[in-house]
Amino acid sequence: MPTIDIPLKPDLQKAFDLKPCEALKVPSPKPLKVQLPSGGSLQAFNDISKGIPNDCSMSFNLLLQVAPLLASMDCLLKILKVLKPLVEIVTGLTKVPPKPPADALAELPGAIEALVPCFLIPTPASLLPFVKDILCLIRAVLKCLLQQFKSLRDLMQGLSLRLEAAQGNDDLLATLQCAQDNAASSANNLTQAIEPITVLLGLVSPVMEMAGLPSLELKAPGASPTDVAAMDELVNTLQAVVDAIDDVTGGICGD
Repeated sequence: MPTIDIPLKPDLQKAFDLKPCEALKVPSPKPLKVQLPSGGSLQAFNDISKGIPNDCSMSFNLLLQVAPLLASMDCLLKILKVLKPLVEIVTGLTKVPPKPPADALAELPGAIEALVPCFLIPTPASLLPFVKDILCLIRAVLKCLLQQFKSLRDLMQGLSLRLEAAQGNDDLLATLQCAQDNAASSANNLTQAIEPITVLLGLVSPVMEMAGLPSLELKAPGASPTDVAAMDELVNTLQAVVDAIDDVTGGICGD
């Protein structure tokens, strides 16, 4: 069969021309790290859950690691700034005759003055806003889980009723059973998300007591719920913790 060449306009021909593979190649993100003053480094992670990693996503990943590190280092650096002249002064006092360095004596008062705000950290007045913000964050996560668990519970309840009505229809039974298995898998994945919240509540409980607040507890279920009754029990457990957080925080978290 003969080939017929159809002339195309330059713009249309340009649209049909395939770009070389090199131009379409997905670039690999550059490795990023931040050297720590105490040794070691923070590495940027490839978060594949957010799509194909690129330089921007790697940079933001590292920023999310650096921000809390810098916040936690503030008082530590101030303590080290006090210790430096203090060590020099103590070392000088042990000499015979005692001779503490003049520059260390001049540096120490300013370093101590900068450290004074850090002494307020363990006080209830300073800890209370921090603890309440953490509790509101936990509450927000629990509300998300509750919404999804309630949706799964309603789905499982509807599937149970449809399975009873579908007896004798093998094709429909197979489809409904597949949907029920998928709902059970989703419930299992959601249940695993409760464990980190349980750990976080355990970590924040001592700080809550220092702030004058009662500690809270969330017991992670031993197994994922497999029926509507178990799902109801889990929903009630999570809702009880949300209500307890509202009582402790005075309802400041909102919806």
